[in-house]
Amino acid sequence: MGLCLKDRHVLRYAGVALGLAFLVSGAAYGASVTKNVPPHIKSVVRADAHGRLIRTVIVSPRVVQPTVVTGSQVMSEPESAATADAAGVPDLVEAAAKRYDVDPLLVHSVIQVESNYNPYAVSPKGAQGLMQLMPATARRFGVRNSFDVKENIDAGVRYLKYLATLFPQDPRLTIAAYNAGEGAVWKYGNTIPPYRETEQYVYRVGMKYGKARRAAEKNEKKQPAELETAQAAAPSEPQVTYAPVQAFVDSDGRLHLRNAPATPSAEHNP
Repeated sequence: MGLCLKDRHVLRYAGVALGLAFLVSGAAYGASVTKNVPPHIKSVVRADAHGRLIRTVIVSPRVVQPTVVTGSQVMSEPESAATADAAGVPDLVEAAAKRYDVDPLLVHSVIQVESNYNPYAVSPKGAQGLMQLMPATARRFGVRNSFDVKENIDAGVRYLKYLATLFPQDPRLTIAAYNAGEGAVWKYGNTIPPYRETEQYVYRVGMKYGKARRAAEKNEKKQPAELETAQAAAPSEPQVTYAPVQAFVDSDGRLHLRNAPATPSAEHNP
């Protein structure tokens, strides 16, 4: 059954009134829900062309003030820990080098090039710690924590010793094998592998090692000369001579002590 024109107008007005009612109630509901929302976030409820309610969230830009960092805050916590942990590195290097019969100057040269004494250093390839142990190398030498300074140095020095026994005639091959692996050195007929990284590594470690050796030899030659100079400059102590003492007992049994008369020298003897 069709509706007359009057009935259609009544239904249209009723729909509009119902939509307005929903709009008002929705706005009130939105206001109650978002009353604790920060002021830069707003929720808007509106009716579309079909009378359906749509909620829109509008977030306005928020200005963040810059934070001023003081000099004491520049060093991060891991770097502070690295400085504390690396404080005893020379003693650990000396002990490990003596234990495995490796030149400590070579160990220091490797550490300088590998990590520059940062115990938390990690390379793009995954090498870790002071002596940049690869995970496979760390497991090979029983390292549980590559960032532990003592464990890292001990394993690194042992690895250097092992490589030195493989290539005893040429320290450069030991250095090259530490960077590229002993397999790479064997692959190229016991020569430095033609890798740009390895060639630069051997050059840098060798340069530091040679400089350290020359400085140590110069210091060893300098110390005896300084000692001789100090001994020559020291004032000589005067020689003290004591006259001989004679003891005798008198007729009453009393002990007497007296200086013995000076003995004429041989040149005054007739």
